[in-house]
Amino acid sequence: MYAWKQLTPSVTQELGFGTAFGMTDTGTVRGSNEDNFLIDADLGLFGIADGMGGHARGEIASADGLTAMAYYLRTALASPGRQPLPNFRPSPFKPTPAQAGASPGPETLQALVTLHDAVEFTNQRMFQTNVDNRRGNGDGMGTTLSGLWRPGPGLPLLVFHVGDTRVYRFRDGKLTLLTHDQTMYQQALDAGLLQNLPTRNLLLQAIGPASAVSPDLKAWLAEPDDVYLLCSDGLHGASLDDRIAAVLEVTLEHGLAECCAQLIEAAKLDGSRDNITVLLLQLASS
Repeated sequence: MYAWKQLTPSVTQELGFGTAFGMTDTGTVRGSNEDNFLIDADLGLFGIADGMGGHARGEIASADGLTAMAYYLRTALASPGRQPLPNFRPSPFKPTPAQAGASPGPETLQALVTLHDAVEFTNQRMFQTNVDNRRGNGDGMGTTLSGLWRPGPGLPLLVFHVGDTRVYRFRDGKLTLLTHDQTMYQQALDAGLLQNLPTRNLLLQAIGPASAVSPDLKAWLAEPDDVYLLCSDGLHGASLDDRIAAVLEVTLEHGLAECCAQLIEAAKLDGSRDNITVLLLQLASS
Protein backbone atom coordinates (compact mmCIF):
# COMPACT_ATOMS: atom_id res chain seq x y z
CA MET A 1 0.00 0.00 0.00
CA TYR A 2 1.47 3.34 -1.05
CA ALA A 3 1.58 5.94 1.74
CA TRP A 4 1.34 9.53 0.53
CA LYS A 5 4.32 11.66 1.52
CA GLN A 6 4.77 15.38 1.11
CA LEU A 7 7.93 15.82 -0.96
CA THR A 8 8.98 19.15 0.55
CA PRO A 9 8.27 20.07 4.17
CA SER A 10 6.19 23.17 4.82
CA VAL A 11 8.99 25.31 6.18
CA THR A 12 10.14 28.69 4.90
CA GLN A 13 13.13 28.26 2.63
CA GLU A 14 15.57 31.15 2.33
CA LEU A 15 17.13 31.10 -1.13
CA GLY A 16 19.97 33.17 -2.50
CA PHE A 17 17.49 35.06 -4.67
CA GLY A 18 14.33 34.99 -2.58
CA THR A 19 12.09 32.99 -0.27
CA ALA A 20 9.81 30.03 -0.94
CA PHE A 21 7.11 28.16 0.97
CA GLY A 22 4.58 25.49 0.03
CA MET A 23 1.55 23.93 1.69
CA THR A 24 -0.92 21.23 0.70
CA ASP A 25 -4.26 20.25 2.23
CA THR A 26 -6.54 17.28 1.60
CA GLY A 27 -9.54 19.61 1.67
CA THR A 28 -13.01 19.15 3.08
CA VAL A 29 -14.35 16.37 0.83
CA ARG A 30 -11.68 13.98 -0.41
CA GLY A 31 -10.34 11.17 1.72
CA SER A 32 -6.79 11.33 0.37
CA ASN A 33 -4.39 13.84 -1.14
CA GLU A 34 -3.25 13.33 -4.75
CA ASP A 35 -1.47 16.71 -4.92
CA ASN A 36 2.19 17.29 -4.17
CA PHE A 37 4.78 20.02 -4.54
CA LEU A 38 8.55 20.30 -4.74
CA ILE A 39 11.00 23.05 -3.82
CA ASP A 40 14.57 22.21 -4.82
CA ALA A 41 16.73 25.16 -3.85
CA ASP A 42 19.90 23.72 -5.38
CA LEU A 43 18.25 23.28 -8.78
CA GLY A 44 16.14 26.43 -8.57
CA LEU A 45 13.13 24.20 -9.31
CA PHE A 46 9.62 24.86 -8.02
CA GLY A 47 6.91 22.44 -9.11
CA ILE A 48 3.36 21.41 -8.37
CA ALA A 49 1.47 18.32 -9.50
CA ASP A 50 -2.10 17.06 -9.23
CA GLY A 51 -2.23 13.29 -9.73
CA MET A 52 -5.01 11.19 -11.16
CA GLY A 53 -5.77 7.53 -11.50
CA GLY A 54 -7.44 6.50 -8.27
CA HIS A 55 -6.51 3.58 -5.99
CA ALA A 56 -3.38 5.46 -4.81
CA ARG A 57 -2.06 5.87 -8.35
CA GLY A 58 -2.73 9.61 -8.25
CA GLU A 59 -0.54 9.99 -5.17
CA ILE A 60 2.23 8.04 -6.90
CA ALA A 61 1.90 9.97 -10.16
CA SER A 62 2.21 13.43 -8.63
CA ALA A 63 5.24 12.48 -6.52
CA ASP A 64 6.94 10.58 -9.34
CA GLY A 65 6.34 13.37 -11.83
CA LEU A 66 8.06 15.94 -9.65
CA THR A 67 10.97 13.73 -8.61
CA ALA A 68 11.59 12.57 -12.21
CA MET A 69 11.68 16.19 -13.36
CA ALA A 70 14.25 17.07 -10.71
CA TYR A 71 16.29 13.95 -11.48
CA TYR A 72 16.53 14.79 -15.16
CA LEU A 73 17.56 18.40 -14.56
CA ARG A 74 20.14 17.38 -11.98
CA THR A 75 21.60 14.78 -14.35
CA ALA A 76 21.59 17.14 -17.33
CA LEU A 77 23.40 19.89 -15.41
CA ALA A 78 25.95 17.53 -13.87
CA SER A 79 26.65 15.45 -16.99
CA PRO A 80 25.71 17.24 -20.23
CA GLY A 81 24.87 14.74 -22.96
CA ARG A 82 24.19 11.87 -20.59
CA GLN A 83 20.71 10.37 -20.91
CA PRO A 84 19.13 9.20 -17.63
CA LEU A 85 17.41 6.26 -19.38
CA PRO A 86 19.10 4.12 -22.04
CA ASN A 87 16.12 4.31 -24.38
CA PHE A 88 15.31 7.98 -23.84
CA ARG A 89 15.68 10.02 -27.00
CA PRO A 90 14.20 13.51 -26.69
CA SER A 91 12.32 14.79 -29.71
CA PRO A 92 13.88 17.77 -31.53
CA PHE A 93 12.83 21.04 -29.96
CA LYS A 94 13.61 24.61 -30.97
CA PRO A 95 12.17 27.41 -28.81
CA THR A 96 9.92 29.86 -30.61
CA PRO A 97 10.28 33.63 -30.13
CA ALA A 98 7.09 33.59 -28.04
CA GLN A 99 8.60 31.00 -25.72
CA ALA A 100 12.06 32.48 -25.52
CA GLY A 101 11.07 36.09 -24.81
CA ALA A 102 12.77 39.23 -26.05
CA SER A 103 16.36 38.88 -27.30
CA PRO A 104 17.18 35.64 -25.48
CA GLY A 105 20.80 34.68 -25.08
CA PRO A 106 22.18 31.23 -25.91
CA GLU A 107 22.00 30.18 -22.25
CA THR A 108 18.26 30.86 -22.12
CA LEU A 109 17.65 29.00 -25.38
CA GLN A 110 19.61 25.99 -24.18
CA ALA A 111 17.81 26.07 -20.83
CA LEU A 112 14.44 25.93 -22.62
CA VAL A 113 15.60 22.89 -24.58
CA THR A 114 16.77 21.22 -21.38
CA LEU A 115 13.47 22.02 -19.68
CA HIS A 116 11.51 20.60 -22.61
CA ASP A 117 13.57 17.40 -22.47
CA ALA A 118 12.98 17.14 -18.71
CA VAL A 119 9.21 17.22 -19.16
CA GLU A 120 9.42 14.75 -22.04
CA PHE A 121 11.61 12.42 -19.97
CA THR A 122 9.14 12.61 -17.09
CA ASN A 123 6.25 11.72 -19.41
CA GLN A 124 8.05 8.84 -21.11
CA ARG A 125 9.08 7.39 -17.77
CA MET A 126 5.53 7.44 -16.40
CA PHE A 127 4.02 6.20 -19.66
CA GLN A 128 6.43 3.26 -19.65
CA THR A 129 5.35 2.46 -16.09
CA ASN A 130 1.75 2.40 -17.30
CA VAL A 131 2.69 0.11 -20.19
CA ASP A 132 4.52 -2.22 -17.81
CA ASN A 133 1.38 -2.34 -15.68
CA ARG A 134 -0.76 -3.06 -18.76
CA ARG A 135 -2.36 0.38 -18.58
CA GLY A 136 -0.82 1.96 -21.65
CA ASN A 137 -4.18 2.58 -23.31
CA GLY A 138 -4.79 5.89 -21.57
CA ASP A 139 -6.39 4.65 -18.34
CA GLY A 140 -3.17 4.48 -16.32
CA MET A 141 -1.91 6.94 -13.79
CA GLY A 142 -1.15 10.50 -14.75
CA THR A 143 -0.53 13.93 -13.33
CA THR A 144 -0.54 17.59 -14.15
CA LEU A 145 2.86 19.23 -13.89
CA SER A 146 3.51 22.97 -13.68
CA GLY A 147 6.15 25.17 -12.22
CA LEU A 148 9.19 27.39 -12.47
CA TRP A 149 12.85 26.75 -13.12
CA ARG A 150 15.60 29.29 -12.50
CA PRO A 151 18.44 27.92 -14.64
CA GLY A 152 21.04 30.39 -13.37
CA PRO A 153 21.74 33.87 -12.00
CA GLY A 154 20.70 36.64 -14.34
CA LEU A 155 18.60 34.34 -16.52
CA PRO A 156 14.81 34.57 -16.92
CA LEU A 157 12.47 32.37 -14.94
CA LEU A 158 11.23 29.51 -17.10
CA VAL A 159 7.64 28.35 -16.76
CA PHE A 160 6.63 24.78 -17.66
CA HIS A 161 3.03 23.62 -17.81
CA VAL A 162 1.03 20.48 -18.57
CA GLY A 163 -2.62 20.19 -17.51
CA ASP A 164 -4.52 22.63 -15.30
CA THR A 165 -2.28 23.40 -12.36
CA ARG A 166 -1.47 27.08 -12.64
CA VAL A 167 1.38 29.57 -12.30
CA TYR A 168 0.58 33.20 -11.47
CA ARG A 169 2.75 36.29 -11.01
CA PHE A 170 1.81 38.95 -8.45
CA ARG A 171 3.54 42.25 -9.23
CA ASP A 172 2.65 45.75 -8.03
CA GLY A 173 -0.71 44.54 -6.74
CA LYS A 174 -1.69 42.88 -10.03
CA LEU A 175 -2.20 39.13 -10.44
CA THR A 176 -1.29 37.77 -13.87
CA LEU A 177 -1.92 34.20 -15.00
CA LEU A 178 1.20 32.86 -16.75
CA THR A 179 -0.28 29.52 -17.84
CA HIS A 180 -3.28 28.48 -19.91
CA ASP A 181 -5.43 25.59 -18.70
CA GLN A 182 -5.18 22.57 -20.98
CA THR A 183 -8.78 21.46 -20.44
CA MET A 184 -11.82 20.87 -22.60
CA TYR A 185 -13.58 23.58 -20.61
CA GLN A 186 -10.94 26.19 -21.47
CA GLN A 187 -10.87 24.99 -25.07
CA ALA A 188 -14.63 25.59 -25.29
CA LEU A 189 -14.26 29.09 -23.80
CA ASP A 190 -11.49 29.88 -26.28
CA ALA A 191 -13.84 28.84 -29.07
CA GLY A 192 -16.43 31.32 -27.82
CA LEU A 193 -18.91 28.81 -26.41
CA LEU A 194 -21.09 30.03 -23.57
CA GLN A 195 -23.51 27.14 -23.06
CA ASN A 196 -23.29 23.38 -22.57
CA LEU A 197 -19.69 23.70 -21.47
CA PRO A 198 -17.72 20.59 -20.47
CA THR A 199 -16.86 20.05 -16.84
CA ARG A 200 -13.79 21.95 -15.70
CA ASN A 201 -11.56 18.98 -14.91
CA LEU A 202 -11.46 17.19 -18.29
CA LEU A 203 -7.81 17.48 -19.29
CA LEU A 204 -6.57 17.69 -22.87
CA GLN A 205 -3.21 16.27 -21.83
CA ALA A 206 -1.32 15.14 -18.75
CA ILE A 207 1.94 13.47 -17.84
CA GLY A 208 1.72 9.70 -18.19
CA PRO A 209 -1.40 8.57 -20.08
CA ALA A 210 0.05 9.03 -23.60
CA SER A 211 3.44 8.35 -25.15
CA ALA A 212 3.96 12.00 -26.13
CA VAL A 213 3.27 15.33 -24.46
CA SER A 214 3.54 18.96 -25.61
CA PRO A 215 4.38 21.17 -22.64
CA ASP A 216 3.80 24.90 -22.66
CA LEU A 217 7.13 26.63 -22.00
CA LYS A 218 7.87 30.32 -21.58
CA ALA A 219 10.72 32.52 -20.40
CA TRP A 220 9.63 35.43 -18.20
CA LEU A 221 11.85 38.29 -17.08
CA ALA A 222 11.68 38.49 -13.31
CA GLU A 223 11.82 41.65 -11.26
CA PRO A 224 12.76 42.23 -7.61
CA ASP A 225 9.85 41.68 -5.20
CA ASP A 226 7.91 39.57 -7.72
CA VAL A 227 5.75 36.91 -6.09
CA TYR A 228 4.97 33.72 -8.01
CA LEU A 229 2.06 31.50 -7.03
CA LEU A 230 1.80 27.86 -8.09
CA CYS A 231 -1.53 26.22 -7.26
CA SER A 232 -3.72 23.23 -7.98
CA ASP A 233 -7.30 23.55 -9.15
CA GLY A 234 -8.42 23.05 -5.57
CA LEU A 235 -7.63 26.76 -5.22
CA HIS A 236 -8.24 28.33 -8.63
CA GLY A 237 -11.28 26.16 -9.33
CA ALA A 238 -13.04 27.60 -6.28
CA SER A 239 -11.57 31.07 -5.71
CA LEU A 240 -11.68 33.74 -8.40
CA ASP A 241 -8.49 35.56 -9.38
CA ASP A 242 -9.70 38.75 -7.67
CA ARG A 243 -10.17 36.82 -4.45
CA ILE A 244 -6.68 35.27 -4.71
CA ALA A 245 -5.16 38.69 -5.40
CA ALA A 246 -6.94 40.21 -2.39
CA VAL A 247 -5.56 37.49 -0.08
CA LEU A 248 -2.06 38.04 -1.44
CA GLU A 249 -2.34 41.81 -1.02
CA VAL A 250 -3.42 41.55 2.61
CA THR A 251 -1.39 38.61 3.92
CA LEU A 252 2.00 38.75 2.15
CA GLU A 253 3.33 41.19 4.75
CA HIS A 254 2.74 38.48 7.37
CA GLY A 255 4.98 35.99 5.58
CA LEU A 256 4.59 33.28 2.96
CA ALA A 257 3.45 30.63 5.45
CA GLU A 258 0.53 32.75 6.64
CA CYS A 259 -0.32 33.67 3.06
CA CYS A 260 -0.44 30.03 1.96
CA ALA A 261 -2.63 29.13 4.93
CA GLN A 262 -5.05 31.95 4.14
CA LEU A 263 -5.25 30.99 0.46
CA ILE A 264 -6.17 27.42 1.43
CA GLU A 265 -8.73 28.69 3.94
CA ALA A 266 -10.23 30.97 1.28
CA ALA A 267 -10.59 28.03 -1.13
CA LYS A 268 -12.42 26.03 1.52
CA LEU A 269 -14.75 28.95 2.28
CA ASP A 270 -15.36 29.33 -1.46
CA GLY A 271 -16.56 25.73 -1.67
CA SER A 272 -13.52 23.83 -2.91
CA ARG A 273 -14.19 20.10 -3.11
CA ASP A 274 -10.67 19.05 -4.08
CA ASN A 275 -7.19 18.84 -2.63
CA ILE A 276 -5.67 22.31 -2.32
CA THR A 277 -1.98 23.02 -2.87
CA VAL A 278 -0.20 26.37 -3.01
CA LEU A 279 3.46 27.28 -3.42
CA LEU A 280 4.78 30.83 -3.17
CA LEU A 281 8.13 32.14 -4.40
CA GLN A 282 8.96 35.72 -3.45
CA LEU A 283 12.01 37.24 -5.11
CA ALA A 284 14.38 39.36 -3.10
CA SER A 285 14.31 43.14 -3.23
CA SER A 286 16.95 44.89 -5.28
